Amino acid sequence: MTDTISTARKPVHVAVYDTYADWESGHATAWLAQGGYEIRYVGASLDPVTTLGGLRITPDLTLADVRPEDSALLILTGGSLWDEGEQLAPFAHKARAFLDAGVPVAAICGATAGLAREGLLDDRPHTSNVSFYLQATGYRGAEHYVDGPAVTAVTDGDLITANSTDPEAFAREILGRLGVYEGERLDAWYRLFRHSDPAAYEVLAAAEGAGEGK
Repeated sequence: MTDTISTARKPVHVAVYDTYADWESGHATAWLAQGGYEIRYVGASLDPVTTLGGLRITPDLTLADVRPEDSALLILTGGSLWDEGEQLAPFAHKARAFLDAGVPVAAICGATAGLAREGLLDDRPHTSNVSFYLQATGYRGAEHYVDGPAVTAVTDGDLITANSTDPEAFAREILGRLGVYEGERLDAWYRLFRHSDPAAYEVLAAAEGAGEGK
């Protein structure tokens, strides 16, 4: 079981930038908020950004003001800017600071390429959209790439990586890492939202009815 006592009162920080893939973090942030975590949005500046879905988000604070010791988790989603130069490189640099401090980082889709360019996937098990997407970054971690038809998200200690096709699996790993859901209830959450499994709803409803916290 993950030790969540020291991080339970700390906010979760979500990096935002133009072309931010807004759907990739929706499940995670919604259920983290319901689990008692404050969600704070972090930008390169305080200027509003526009997501791929056309939403306008005004960051709560700047990247320079985020300290790992003040955070429970850093979330990085995809976005076309990850593959269009170095504009988002500072977010990958911040991810390194979080991991060095022992604070979890969760990256999905294009953000995994940013971490690869930063060298953060060279010696950690990880996944992404497809293996050759990361290989195109020139990184040295190909031997640690975890692949397979059922592999859409991988957790290795403080690092979570995920495939863009399964934001529910991304959320599952995040919710489990921070202890919002655990065990049978975590599995049921994923089966409900990924596979529309009615039996999973019954598990969650029963847990709510019994007043279970996890």
